[in-house]
Amino acid sequence: MELIIDQFASLNLLNQFWITLFLIIPMVLIARTVVAGTRYSPILIIVIFGLAMGFILVQTGVADPGITIFPMINMIASSTIIALVVTFFVGGQELRKLFSNRLEENEEMVVPSAQEAVLGTTRTQIIMIIRAFFLLIGIESAARSWIGVSLSELNDVYPLVAYIGIVGSIIFIDNRATITNKPLYIRKGIIEILAIILVLYLSFQIADWIKPVIALPQIFFAMIISASVGAILHRWSLGPTIKALLFAGIPVVLAGNFMVGGSRMGEAFNIGGMNAVLTFSFFGQLFFMFTGMALLIYFAKTNHVRNLGPGMAGSLSHSGLTGACTAGDLGQEAASRAPIMINIPFFGHVFVFSVLAISAERGDLWLWPSLAILATGLTLTAFSLKNLRKANESESLEIKALMQFSFGWQLVAVFGGLLLLSLSAMPFNFTGVAQASAISHFGLFAATQEGMFGPEAASLIPFIFSMPFLVHPVVFFMFGKAMKDDGLMPKKTVYAIALVGVIGVLVSIFAL
Repeated sequence: MELIIDQFASLNLLNQFWITLFLIIPMVLIARTVVAGTRYSPILIIVIFGLAMGFILVQTGVADPGITIFPMINMIASSTIIALVVTFFVGGQELRKLFSNRLEENEEMVVPSAQEAVLGTTRTQIIMIIRAFFLLIGIESAARSWIGVSLSELNDVYPLVAYIGIVGSIIFIDNRATITNKPLYIRKGIIEILAIILVLYLSFQIADWIKPVIALPQIFFAMIISASVGAILHRWSLGPTIKALLFAGIPVVLAGNFMVGGSRMGEAFNIGGMNAVLTFSFFGQLFFMFTGMALLIYFAKTNHVRNLGPGMAGSLSHSGLTGACTAGDLGQEAASRAPIMINIPFFGHVFVFSVLAISAERGDLWLWPSLAILATGLTLTAFSLKNLRKANESESLEIKALMQFSFGWQLVAVFGGLLLLSLSAMPFNFTGVAQASAISHFGLFAATQEGMFGPEAASLIPFIFSMPFLVHPVVFFMFGKAMKDDGLMPKKTVYAIALVGVIGVLVSIFAL
């Protein structure tokens, strides 16, 4: 009998793996197919397909809310930090080059295949998407096994899942791509895997060690370590691990999160106050995104995607726009600038997460530090707009001004939103979730997943974070339209959408 049970357990593990693979990968590929031939980002389609898939799984009785019956999908959804570690590393490299006045590109070891395997996706790209899937489950399992975290029924088989994921990621190398030194390229991939696991382990241990003093989330320390390593190893030419996760890590993570979020769609609306949270999150997407762009267009006199894309991705730590930029959907300039802009605001998160951690313990927002940080953010934003206006299309000056804007507007968005919500009767744990969703903030999302705002917020964040993405038809339509028009964003439309966001946020606050 015990042998039969063990056989069923082994069969279940294989079923989990194949089901997760065939739910996640086709979703990403279909999204790319739908937008093939256009300048729109596939992230938008991943949102819709992911939410629909999660909702259907529950409605048909295949899964329960949260789809706990598929723990590997939940593992993908909770591996946000892995995709961010890679972005922080590349951002650290770019920052070092910028401040040392060395903007030359590192040696490129791969010439990707241009052969289209699926409509809208080349052979090399499809291999990177599959490799990203294997990397996420492999690295996440290895980290959990080493740290000793037990989160699902896969607890006993983490080492096996890690082995499958890591070996699979090493095997998936496009044989049609031209690689200058294949053994070195593969070794680089293995070193990068081990380095990411080490960063996850060290960041977890530091967060756990400092927790009695202040409950800073793991993502904060992971950012500091990975960005610092990137600055030190600024000449490191990227191996297959970083390349795959930079290209497809965020889309795969979001696909998993949207499936989990869609599965909670039915039950979440029965929770008291949920409509208020979603209303603020929805209009907050319009307000913070398009008001920021309106400031850049009106005061900084720039409406080009090379500035607006990475500037808004960094200033909001915006998951969807970050994924679109790093995947190259908004052009090469935006792709190279985005990791820098994502890194810069996170250096200010020692203040953000400190104040939020203390506020979470108090049960309400720590007012005076929040006001001081908001004032600092407004000052930095005004300063950055002045500098960007004077940049006169100089690449180095534009990047430096965008770094200042990313830092300043991030502080304004996070604490401005929380201060607005503090005027309402919404419980603080829900205000944190609402604000994370209103700006699609990757850092706050990861911190909430880790439990910064309590277990209820952690269980609901995939759904609440997913729903405001329904605004993204507007966001990605605007960026796609700009890409079709030589990268120029239509000014009057941005102003109009920003006004709708302002009215919507004010109405939602007074209605709470």
